[in-house]
Amino acid sequence: MTDSSAPHPLRPATPRPSKAGPYPAPADSHGDPPLSVWPTAQHDARTQRRGRYLPAATAHPAKMLPAIAATAITRYTKPGDLVADPMCGIGTTLIEAIHLGRNGLGVEYEPRWAHLAAAGITHARRNGATGTAEVIRGDARQLTRLVPARLHGQAALVVTSPPYGASVHGQVRADHGGVVKFDNRYSRDPANLAHHGLDRLLDGITQILAGCATLLRPGGIAVITARPWRHHGELVDLPSAVIAAAGPAGLTPIERCVALLAGLKGASLVARPSFFQLDNTRKARARGEPWHLIAHEDVLVFRASQNAVSSARPKEPQPGHRRQPPEIPAVPQTRAA
Repeated sequence: MTDSSAPHPLRPATPRPSKAGPYPAPADSHGDPPLSVWPTAQHDARTQRRGRYLPAATAHPAKMLPAIAATAITRYTKPGDLVADPMCGIGTTLIEAIHLGRNGLGVEYEPRWAHLAAAGITHARRNGATGTAEVIRGDARQLTRLVPARLHGQAALVVTSPPYGASVHGQVRADHGGVVKFDNRYSRDPANLAHHGLDRLLDGITQILAGCATLLRPGGIAVITARPWRHHGELVDLPSAVIAAAGPAGLTPIERCVALLAGLKGASLVARPSFFQLDNTRKARARGEPWHLIAHEDVLVFRASQNAVSSARPKEPQPGHRRQPPEIPAVPQTRAA
């Protein structure tokens, strides 16, 4: 158990909300969404998770940087708010939310990761986290059916990231003079969205975003992190595809930010690439192709309609009264739909 009062390397990478509040600034006079850069890799991923996450969490092939989740939660929510993640994996969004005094609700398809997320929530609460969270096991494409109706229209924020597949994830070790790849799959279940082709992946993302719009309270925020990736050598502009999917889902883009995957040192970037990024970039350059290391994630920020009406929408509090947070079980649990 770690000392919860000790400084954690995540905290310096999390900016304070502006005086105007934690919510996004309006678009400029030309109608373009404002841009900002999030310094979310001042410490490497291992340092950010050390003591804060269970050792088994390192096996997940596509973990969000804790500082990205923490920055989104700090910017767009207040203590007591509900934060949801429909593809929560090891529970990064939920763990950062409860450390920041928010409540969390996650959905995860794979039993292995759902159980690990629940265990991570328990670990966080034992180490001083004050919020509560629940993990539901099921397919996020069925989000409105999985999540109890009493929580529809209750979430202040959704933070999530789509899967990319085995080609860009995993870890390596040396073995008899060669390199062996491992922990590069979510599972071997063919129904997992990560194993589908690009068209079905985008269809699934649209379904998930539509479910997120139902979970969000009127004017609530959805933060989706994504980056371009290569499929059979061709560059796939996943961020633009996510933006295109958000419209039919009922979400309006309001910001496009950059979350750095490289550290800032003065005017220079300190790259923190994976083995696969280095290997693929070196091979491409040897072929004469001008590839570069990935140094950031696109952070796509959307707003739910202000006019959304839900049967679960709470009445507005009277002046001087604090809104009570949605009821979330005090003891984290994993349950199947």
